[in-house]
Amino acid sequence: MARSSQTQMAVLGALSIEPMTAYALREAIRDVLGHFWSESFGQIYPTLHALEEEGHVRRRGGARARSSVFEITGSGTARLIELLSEPVQEMPARNGLMLRLFFGRTLGRDRCRDLVRATREAAESQLKEYEKLLHRLAAEEGDTPDWPYIRTTIRAGIYHTRSTIAWADETLDAFSGGPE
Repeated sequence: MARSSQTQMAVLGALSIEPMTAYALREAIRDVLGHFWSESFGQIYPTLHALEEEGHVRRRGGARARSSVFEITGSGTARLIELLSEPVQEMPARNGLMLRLFFGRTLGRDRCRDLVRATREAAESQLKEYEKLLHRLAAEEGDTPDWPYIRTTIRAGIYHTRSTIAWADETLDAFSGGPE
């Protein structure tokens, strides 16, 4: 699936939950979807306007995107279903930490431990963010039909982050002894 199709999916998906201004859409993509999906802000506005030209979203209110509210149309919902039904395209892994650890003998055990400790600390912080997000959205969305799906993605983030913490602990234990 092309990058532009993925951006369309993010924009249409967010608007399927509720109509919003372009600015609110950008914030929702950053603050909620951003926990598991990164989207270039430079792509959101052009995609929104292209979707409007194609009739997949409709603008209510002013002529300016910032003051207008955008809502998904019937054809937009059909397009979203089409995009969501396509096979998931896995992106090739690019994990800078794993690259460094793979060549860790050259970097040295102490510096590898520092990298793993920093990763663990970041995961602890991320876990707190997921838990706050889950709590906040449960209060806001708990009775909406979207909630089970939103909750599922946040819980996946929590499980992934907990596994990162467990891996870091195991790795730090493995690096604690033995020769450099």
